[in-house]
Amino acid sequence: MIKTIKGREFEVFIPEQKIIERVKELGLKITTDFNGSELVMIGILNGAFIFASDLCRQIDLPLSLSFVKIASYDGMNSTESVKKLIGLSEDLSGKHVILVEDIVDSGLSMNFLLDHFSSLNPASISIATLLFKPEAFRFNYPLHYVGFEIPNKFVLGYGLDYDGIGRNLSDIYQLV
Repeated sequence: MIKTIKGREFEVFIPEQKIIERVKELGLKITTDFNGSELVMIGILNGAFIFASDLCRQIDLPLSLSFVKIASYDGMNSTESVKKLIGLSEDLSGKHVILVEDIVDSGLSMNFLLDHFSSLNPASISIATLLFKPEAFRFNYPLHYVGFEIPNKFVLGYGLDYDGIGRNLSDIYQLV
């Protein structure tokens, strides 16, 4: 199925059912890896709100879910800088933290977040991302929970947008 958004054509890349199955697998893996621990999940707004919501419901552990908002995109292009917009008020000292991102491409945003949250003395920091673009990745930190590795093409849906549009789509679409 082709969707036209702001004059550009997108086609289904990852269907909703495949996303649901993968999120369940990631939730089970996190539950196993952190068995007996309490987690603090931090979703990165705006894009990760759907993934973070679905993922936390698949984790069978006590957890809290908070969000931070950063910006590093303008339309379809990275601005090559990160601006922290909304912060976190929770004390993370000694806690197991999972940063939940919709997509890691260059890795710039996540590098910024890792630096910031590491300074708050958590017991551990793990990264869960729905999508990962290895061709675009410029850093060497580990991504602990990756939903799908994808090529370096523009995608939207399931929380990801094109200039503010498309977050509500159940499937993930790629630019045709």
